[in-house]
Amino acid sequence: MIIEIGDKLVSADIFSKKFVCDLQKCKGACCVVGDAGAPLEIEEIDVLEDILEDVKPYMTPEGIAAVEKNGVFYMDTDNDAVTTLVDSGACAFATFTDDGTALCTIEKAYRDGKINWKKPISCALFPIRSKQYTKFEALNLEELDICQPACACGDALNVPVYRFLKEPIIRKYGAEFFEELALVEKQLNTSND
Repeated sequence: MIIEIGDKLVSADIFSKKFVCDLQKCKGACCVVGDAGAPLEIEEIDVLEDILEDVKPYMTPEGIAAVEKNGVFYMDTDNDAVTTLVDSGACAFATFTDDGTALCTIEKAYRDGKINWKKPISCALFPIRSKQYTKFEALNLEELDICQPACACGDALNVPVYRFLKEPIIRKYGAEFFEELALVEKQLNTSND
C-alpha cells in the first residue's frame, strides 16, 4: 500500500515493518555491502568536499587513497551520485574497529565536534530510500538480508521503521512531516483493530 502525504508517496512498510539497528550483530554491513556507494544529494557533494580534510584523520589509508584518486563521489549505473568505494567494496568513508565493525568517519568527526554535518542523509535514513521524481518523491523501504538483526531487534522492541528514523526524517523533511507520519500510523492501527 502507498500513502500520499503532500508531494510524497510513502510505502506502508515504514509503518508495518519494525527496525532498530543492532550494530553488534550486523557489524555495519550497510557501509560495506552493496553494488554502489551511498546515494548523495547534489548539494552533499560540495559539503563532502568542504569537510574532507577534517574527516581524513578518521579515514583508512585505503579510503583516503580512493578519494584522492577518484574524488568523494562517482556516478553509479543509474547515473546517481554515490560515495566513492575502496577496492574491497566498502565506502571510502568507513573505518573499522578491531572486531571488524564498520563505522562512519564522517559521523565520528561530527561527534568529535570537528564538523557540523552528521553524514549523508541517505545513510541516516537507511533503510528508507527516497527517490525524487518530477512531481513527487517516493519513500520506500529497502529490505536487505544484512538487516535481519535490525528487523529482529525492531520486532522485539516493537519499533516501526519510521519511528526509529525520527531524527533523520525530521532533519530531511521537518517535524510537521514526522507528525503526519505518526497520524498515518495511528489511522492504520485503528483500521487494523
